[in-house]
Amino acid sequence: MSRYFTPELAALEPYTPGEQPQNRQYIKLNTNENPYPPAPGVAAAVAEAAQKLALYSDPESGALTKAAAEWFGVKPENILCGNGSDENLMLAIRAFCAKDRPLAFADVTYGFYPVWCQLFGIPQAVLPLREDFTLDPADYYGLDSAKNAGAIVIANPNAPTGLALPARALAEIARRNPNAVVIVDEAYVDFGGESCVPFVQRGEPANLMVVQTFSKSRSLAGGRLGLCIAPQPLIADLKRVKYSMNPYNINRMTEAAGVAALADRAYFEQNCAAIRATRADAAQRLRQMGFTVLDSSTNFVFARTPRMPGGELYRRLKDKGVLVRHFDAPRLTDWLRITIGSPEQMQGFFAALEEILGR
Repeated sequence: MSRYFTPELAALEPYTPGEQPQNRQYIKLNTNENPYPPAPGVAAAVAEAAQKLALYSDPESGALTKAAAEWFGVKPENILCGNGSDENLMLAIRAFCAKDRPLAFADVTYGFYPVWCQLFGIPQAVLPLREDFTLDPADYYGLDSAKNAGAIVIANPNAPTGLALPARALAEIARRNPNAVVIVDEAYVDFGGESCVPFVQRGEPANLMVVQTFSKSRSLAGGRLGLCIAPQPLIADLKRVKYSMNPYNINRMTEAAGVAALADRAYFEQNCAAIRATRADAAQRLRQMGFTVLDSSTNFVFARTPRMPGGELYRRLKDKGVLVRHFDAPRLTDWLRITIGSPEQMQGFFAALEEILGR
């Protein structure tokens, strides 16, 4: 780092994104991207929007906000569009946490949560998952008083484990923490989780916020688009922060892509069903090969084998042109997170795996 870098951030450990190698063709199962293209109408909508790139985008993303409100059965004032779900998560953490108001989250979950805490000088209240990687909701009761938590963020389904809680359990956590905002990160919910959006529809509990993304189930990872669905006062809080940082956060082409993606419900449902079916097949094949595989509600599986350390298996798969995700962390070192690709991609993965481990 340069001598100009602020000392307060000298110890910052940035988020490590999944590999995006350009040096060769890989079977890419490491970043939970969708193996299928976006809905057929997306490309034409983007091309039309590109004709107006000389003009600023709508800071309210009005067309997308309206379409999303109709999709989720809420009012437009319950929606905030973000540059990926990451931006909405970041805005929420910045809005509701402070030096004396920690962010609470699990020890094994999305790796960006602690990075934002470091970046904004927010204390962390880290709660260990159970030995089997499950989350006990009771561990989160009363954190607004016991830890003075400003917010609690729970990825549901969780990453990298793929495990999920029922929506009512998340709502109960919110009720048990009336002085904190409970942020439910639903990046993978469309592949088998239960959404908390119905609680936002009912307006209770009033401190429950849902964040979703178009990156996974709608094949728009490269478009960078996410949504926050929450009671209007919480959305208003996020907007105060957004308009202080990045008012034109959604470009014209991305907004058009989002509207077109939401318009094609049949394609969305077909896409999610295909990935769920491929996931079930992949989990079964891995278990037949002796792997331990956690029950997944996502577009990936979390697995390990006693036959080879996780780091070594990751490297040997990469040598054979297959990328999966390995986390070099104490509880995770023997586990691999394997994105569910197309049936053809999964065939290539299993061919490589059998070459390494044998049948």
